[in-house]
Amino acid sequence: MFSESTYIRRRQLLSNQFKSGILLFLGNIENPINFEHNPYPFRQDSTFLYFFGVQQAQLAAIMDIDEGKTIVFGNESSIDDIIWMGQLESLQDKCLKSGVREVRPYQELFSYITHAISLKREIHYLPPYQPSNKILLSQLFGINTTEIRASVPFIKAVVALRERKEELEIREIEKAVNITNDMHRMAIRMAQPGMKEYHLANAIQKFAADSECGLSYPPIVTVRGEVLHNHFRSNTLEVGKMILNDSGVETSEGYAGDITRTFPIEKTFSSVQKEIYQIVLQAFEASQSLLKPGLNYKQIHLQAATSLVEGLKDLGLMKGNTEEAVRNHSHTLFFQCGVGHMMGLDVHDMEDLGEQYVGYTADEPKDTHTFGLKSLRLGKPLQEGFVVTVEPGIYFIPELIDLWKSEKKNLDFINYDKVEEFKHFGGIRIEDNFLITASGYRLLGNGLEKTISEIENLRQS
Repeated sequence: MFSESTYIRRRQLLSNQFKSGILLFLGNIENPINFEHNPYPFRQDSTFLYFFGVQQAQLAAIMDIDEGKTIVFGNESSIDDIIWMGQLESLQDKCLKSGVREVRPYQELFSYITHAISLKREIHYLPPYQPSNKILLSQLFGINTTEIRASVPFIKAVVALRERKEELEIREIEKAVNITNDMHRMAIRMAQPGMKEYHLANAIQKFAADSECGLSYPPIVTVRGEVLHNHFRSNTLEVGKMILNDSGVETSEGYAGDITRTFPIEKTFSSVQKEIYQIVLQAFEASQSLLKPGLNYKQIHLQAATSLVEGLKDLGLMKGNTEEAVRNHSHTLFFQCGVGHMMGLDVHDMEDLGEQYVGYTADEPKDTHTFGLKSLRLGKPLQEGFVVTVEPGIYFIPELIDLWKSEKKNLDFINYDKVEEFKHFGGIRIEDNFLITASGYRLLGNGLEKTISEIENLRQS
């Protein structure tokens, strides 16, 4: 946990945004894998962590703005718990560390909320993503789960605080990024023809555990880099192919790293691999150079698309006017996703609160229909203190190529005969994490090799 004053200050800043009412926070539960006492690893809700810092299952909390109260609802260990798990730190002591003096049994949450409802008091809550919390809200408010309506003012107030990272958060993120960088170096050195993808994925998980970290998301370790979120790991590493490794660790405080590198299974890239890799690297560098406060992140996405089109034109895969090609979204045959997203306590930071509130503004809402743009999680102006990823890529998806070719889509910009030669090439992505500063940006962490020569040197070390 951070210092007591950190959590008190955060809650005070949040409280200042409301004149009255109750702010309700729901923690997460332990979710069973196949029976109650065999749960998945516990992960606390990120907003609960941000304001209270307590890592314990089945907690709730309220901030009563009118009465100036902050209460955590949860149960202390029973004798049965102690028999099986030993005497752990008490909930009361955990809450004291975050400046909360009042702790009540979990069941009392129901009477507190019921009484507030009877007085017609306004109760704010955030969008639930765990089924258990949807059911809990249904029970608390006597409504069907389909009637749950999260508080937009509460969402916006939380986003405004969490989106700009404090120095202590930046230190945690850099810790995650540095461990992630070392983890990637290990994987780049380790890969050998004949291995299975799961050999690398297992080594990545061990590296994170040995570093006293978890994984911030299931690692994507694949020779099928064109499958954007590929979690199949039984392919064999074969000469002539590349590996796309998108993985990151999460610190004990819950802060994430998110790095991607693509490297050859041989010790060096082939000439064709080098050509595509260099196009992606140029798009990465063009995007990185634009990072600064005030610039819409959507513009950085479009700059990445523009750079990719220019490079693909040089290879004969695309043609025509670059700006028109991007306006017509012809680049999305090769670049289907967004160029990056916010990062922090969540690898896709605050995504549970809704992309329309986290990544966009009411004046410039998210495009939810256009292929490519609908996958861009961040489009609003950057601010000092934002932490973002930059991750352009080129992906040759055979099924998408066949579909577009059959539809004769964007014939003015795409040379389908040339594209056929690359149909089974795979995919390349390069990703790093950045802090937006007052004057521009700063690469987070100690830096991970990314040029062709740097990657090849690592493969040969």
